[in-house]
Amino acid sequence: MLSGIWKIGTMTFEDALKEVDSGVIIDIEVTPGSKVLCVPSGYNLWRKRIEVRLSQNAQKGKANEQLVSALADLFGLRSSDVSFVNGMHNSKKSLLLQNADYFHIITVLREKLPDDVV
Repeated sequence: MLSGIWKIGTMTFEDALKEVDSGVIIDIEVTPGSKVLCVPSGYNLWRKRIEVRLSQNAQKGKANEQLVSALADLFGLRSSDVSFVNGMHNSKKSLLLQNADYFHIITVLREKLPDDVV
């Protein structure tokens, strides 16, 4: 009976990605001020967001700068190709990965996310 209501098995981290004409939009949930930088650190199934732990605190844009730099490094992009769509002052953020290939982003995340997520 519950299987008709809950379709958890069909949800994946790919729900946090959206292919657009200019690249890929990725939905992120950040935890600033962590002991270590971890990109990605997991996937929030209910919020449909890739989880990221940042070592920088959310002060004076330091965490946002670290996020942009870490995503650019992770996906082989320039920092200038990573921009905020929304959530610049929020823990839930959406970023545009300009000129990024959707399937490349999926491949990288599949390699980096914990096994129980993919």
